[in-house]
Amino acid sequence: MADKTLENLFHDTLRDIYYAERKILKSLPKMKRAAQSEKLKAAFEKHEGQTEGQIERLEKVFEIIGKTPRGKTCDAINGILDEGDEIAEEYKDSPALDAGLLAAAQAVEHYEITRYGTLKRWANVLGLDEAVKLLDETLEEESQTDEDLTSIADASINEAALKDAA
Repeated sequence: MADKTLENLFHDTLRDIYYAERKILKSLPKMKRAAQSEKLKAAFEKHEGQTEGQIERLEKVFEIIGKTPRGKTCDAINGILDEGDEIAEEYKDSPALDAGLLAAAQAVEHYEITRYGTLKRWANVLGLDEAVKLLDETLEEESQTDEDLTSIADASINEAALKDAA
């Protein structure tokens, strides 16, 4: 039981989100190519750049705790991204495609928000002040991305999804 500490749980969860971010980074260009809306394409492109920075911050957190950055397979993110791939395939050329892609992207955001929120709180309890700052910066970006996606959905995507397929 000695290795079942909050420090170990923090490290395991850090490895989980590191894996997830790297998978997301690979998935975003596919989502951008699949999207029909220029605003949605731009949102995916913006998040791709942010994700690169988020991975760099995670690597700094690994450094703070004296560990090598290494991912741990995250079945949750694999499932969420698989659902996004299914939507892209099943709704290709459909007016509902972008609404589905946007919903899949928000599922990713919500997963990331829960992970970063938890990691930030644990880092605080563990006295990892610099890690708290890094994780909070990413948490703020993820929350803003979620809000931006909601705005895009409300402004155009959801209404466009109502149109009859051409």
